[in-house]
Amino acid sequence: MLLGKLFYTLHVLGAVLWVGGMAFAILALRPALAVLEPPQRLALHQGVLARFFRIIWHAMPIVLVTGWLMLFGYYGGFRNAGWHIHLMHLSAILMAAIFVSIFAGPWKGFRAAMARGDAPAAAKAADSIRQLVTANLVLGLLTVAVAAWGRFGG
Repeated sequence: MLLGKLFYTLHVLGAVLWVGGMAFAILALRPALAVLEPPQRLALHQGVLARFFRIIWHAMPIVLVTGWLMLFGYYGGFRNAGWHIHLMHLSAILMAAIFVSIFAGPWKGFRAAMARGDAPAAAKAADSIRQLVTANLVLGLLTVAVAAWGRFGG
């Protein structure tokens, strides 16, 4: 029982960091960056995203692993899990895939463009990152809604 509580707590904390960080980045940070000149905006993006992605590389596996531990340890597998568990599992896999694609694609391109001083390419990559993070945020918020709704047997 104590281990189950630990897994659930780590699962929720990881989800809060992941989804909350995306919400902050898209809804608060990005609009506030408009006051900066493009070179400063790109430099700030680089620093913020580097730190945020480091957090996600820890939170994402914690969310996935604790979810699986609870799925198989508490529910006894997919057969005994409710619809909300199935949807959370699907969305977590999609969100992880989107994050990995951000990291391996536009984030890698952004860093390379910044290293060579190519501001237009960096801005284009930053916009791709924004679009993918926005998609992941929508998935994350839907996942939280599904978790909350399904938790009470709905």
